[in-house]
Amino acid sequence: MSYVFPPAAPVSVPVAGSAARFPVRRVYCVGRNYADHAAEMGADTREPPFFFSKPADALVPGGGDVAYPPATANLQHEVELVVALGRGGANIPPAAALDCVFGYAVGFDLTRRDLQSRAKDKGHPWDMGKGFDQGGPIGAIVPVASSGHPARGAVWLKVNGELRQNGDLAQMSWKVAEVIANLSQYVELAPGDLIFTGTPAGVSTVQRGDVLEGGVDGVGELKIRLV
Repeated sequence: MSYVFPPAAPVSVPVAGSAARFPVRRVYCVGRNYADHAAEMGADTREPPFFFSKPADALVPGGGDVAYPPATANLQHEVELVVALGRGGANIPPAAALDCVFGYAVGFDLTRRDLQSRAKDKGHPWDMGKGFDQGGPIGAIVPVASSGHPARGAVWLKVNGELRQNGDLAQMSWKVAEVIANLSQYVELAPGDLIFTGTPAGVSTVQRGDVLEGGVDGVGELKIRLV
């Protein structure tokens, strides 16, 4: 097969304890999946899970230096548990959903909050607020055999050493199995899909030069510097 120009390199994420890498197909994100974060974003009820996407090539595997994005004066951090799927399907029942999970990672859903807020006010899509270049730093994926299926444990993030987010996986409104099952009603999931599962309260604005460190108990940590 010939192409009019060389295709982009496939996106992959390192796997902890392995030389093999996890090939990424799609990146889904769950909005407002912690009640305290939903409240700080203006929601006051447990609503059904809703989803948005990031391009796979917005990921920054392993963290490190991340470019501060253009066209924003309010870049914010969101630390999240990321689910990596090794199996997929459509209309997956919750009881079978965890069988689809290959492993877990720590991810940062960086958000141009000012662009997102303007889009929401006008009823426009959020794409430019969420799906920008290098907007999805992610750590190594820890296979289920090592991590199990974490259902509780700290989810935290520091900016320049100051604790900004400090939640617990047990506070998730929709648990991992429910998220997978619900998402599979809208799209057919497949091996290589990643799901960012939402963030606890404490999101705040960050600047060029800031160092962000975050983690999920039992899964790992991730560190970036905005440049």
